[in-house]
Amino acid sequence: MKPAPFDYVRAASLDEALSALHEAGDEARVIAGGQSLVPMLNMRLARPSVLVDVMRIGELARIEHRKGMITIGAGVRQAQLERWAPLAGTLPLVASMMPWVGHAQTRSRGTVCGSFAHADPSAELPLALLALEGEVHLRSKKARRVLPAADFFLGMMATAAQPGEMVEAIGLPAHGIGTGTAFAEVARRHGDFAIVACAAIARPGGAIRLAVGGVADTPQAIALPDPSDPDFDDRLNEFAWALNARDDLHASARYRRDLVRSLGRRTVEEAVSCRS
Repeated sequence: MKPAPFDYVRAASLDEALSALHEAGDEARVIAGGQSLVPMLNMRLARPSVLVDVMRIGELARIEHRKGMITIGAGVRQAQLERWAPLAGTLPLVASMMPWVGHAQTRSRGTVCGSFAHADPSAELPLALLALEGEVHLRSKKARRVLPAADFFLGMMATAAQPGEMVEAIGLPAHGIGTGTAFAEVARRHGDFAIVACAAIARPGGAIRLAVGGVADTPQAIALPDPSDPDFDDRLNEFAWALNARDDLHASARYRRDLVRSLGRRTVEEAVSCRS
């Protein structure tokens, strides 16, 4: 199939992009890498009347590290982030995820913020945003606002972005001293969306956070005790059931719950062992 007709705006500046989005309202979509949007256009699952291309806007293609926060602009491609020299030291959880994000070919085109805006519950980068308790920077012609990750994802491929708004950037807190992280996922093939993905963060003082993707309609997170705690397995089991897994072509609900328990424990144990 081919997409329904649309107008195309190649914005040369952020002001031009925001003006085009403001004029078109909910009939507009931002296009950057296009790795998720273009297939949806071709299958006519998305039918915007205007596409606003933001990939010629230089100020959106920056990665900045300021005051303990890594800010990634809407024009940063996934491959650019993967090759960013400080990544392993400042965002080790994200560094461990990047090889699992699609394939090298798609990472060379797809953008980091595009993955958040698409909000697929099985994608790795939205899981990282929730696990790290990051923030989403939204901007329209009239205003800016910042939302925590937990408030941005509303459902499967649904976000809190309003008509006329775009994801200008996302912010992720830099890796703290004494913090351990771990990531693991199970997929049918490497590069496919995860059947279940787990990201764990073990902070100094015993605080442990586990985030799970691929099960519920959005990534979900929980605070857990140390794996040696007698209540750990019960808490993890309750979490696995609370995600309301469903059967589909890729896996049964029971298999997904089993993966949350086994993969969840493994990632938490690895994160705890990496604390220093």
